[in-house]
Amino acid sequence: MTLRYSTLLTALPVGLLILFAPAYSAPNNTSTAASGCPQPALSRLTRHKVAPGETLEAIAQKYNLIAATLIGFNPTLRTGQLTVGSEIIIPPSNGIQVEVPLNQSWQQIATKYKVRADVLFEANGCQPVSQFVFVPGVNWSPEAPNTSASSVLTGYPLPTKATVAMGYGWQINPNTNEVVFHSGVDLLAPTGTSVQAVAAGTVAFAGEQGSYGNLVVVNHVGGRQTRYAHLQKINVTTGQSVQLGQALGTVGTTGEPTSTEPHLHFEVRYNSSLGWVAEEPSL
Repeated sequence: MTLRYSTLLTALPVGLLILFAPAYSAPNNTSTAASGCPQPALSRLTRHKVAPGETLEAIAQKYNLIAATLIGFNPTLRTGQLTVGSEIIIPPSNGIQVEVPLNQSWQQIATKYKVRADVLFEANGCQPVSQFVFVPGVNWSPEAPNTSASSVLTGYPLPTKATVAMGYGWQINPNTNEVVFHSGVDLLAPTGTSVQAVAAGTVAFAGEQGSYGNLVVVNHVGGRQTRYAHLQKINVTTGQSVQLGQALGTVGTTGEPTSTEPHLHFEVRYNSSLGWVAEEPSL
């Protein structure tokens, strides 16, 4: 139930989790004698010349990176084309480069990107904040659409509010103790509980799908998509129009759920040039 690369950026079929992209860790030979800090990550960018037959995922794996990191550092890759003979920038670890407003502190930047300030400080060579900063462990993703998900998706996927067994984002998988990216939320509910559409839309997929188990995918207006996984039963078919609150199926334990307790795995995604990108559900 894990993928090693860009689960956040891909359309169906995908898994529910991706392995954690490690935060910055500096090799010993890059540390400065005076401070014990590594050289700034942005001073250690290298280049890779694309060879015939290479894929973006293969290049990323070669440097222990994920594909999203390379896309973030190389805007030309956002078209989906990888040209033989071209050179792409390779950062020393997973993360993003950001432009920082004047007079920002490391703590302010760390708070914005939800990383530790000390890790951020060290990744940038223990130096004062500059115009461009490397933020370790943060994945690049396309800009979200202007319309918020909450303005389109007004319903709730279960008859009553449920306890969240696993939230969205970086989490510890209770089955493996690995730090993983969870692309949705797991809502506890008894087997057989009705699963409901959170907005009107069209069923894009209804069937068995790998680690998702029995899965229903609904496309909505505004370029939004919702996914309902681990279902016991599916009550709709591909191409069918559904209304807000309509029963899509029932809670089950199919696929590869992260918990032994019955729950609904619920995702919200938005359409982009790179496919359906996960975002945090507003429940």
